[in-house]
Amino acid sequence: MEQNSPLTEGVYYILLSLYEPRHGYGIMQFVSELSNGRVELGAGTIYGAIKTLVKKKWIVPLEEDGRKKEYVITDEGRLIVEREIERLCELYKNGLLIAKGENPS
Repeated sequence: MEQNSPLTEGVYYILLSLYEPRHGYGIMQFVSELSNGRVELGAGTIYGAIKTLVKKKWIVPLEEDGRKKEYVITDEGRLIVEREIERLCELYKNGLLIAKGENPS
């Protein structure tokens, strides 16, 4: 596994969207819906990210059946998401504590 840095928001949402098989346009719709329209990913962003995520083996393409190519997250991709959620929880917890004037350690 090669995740040493935080995921971008776009990659994070793409990975979340692929807990169910989706094609590129379906990913764009899901991300927009999940983020209440705050995150809008363009086709170039989606397909560039898909290529990178397949190369990292965080997602895989499903067999084509004549329709649009669909992708799904791998076990390694799920582990990456779990680690990112842990990182985000730590950021959130520490931010709340400091904002309340408490020591996070």
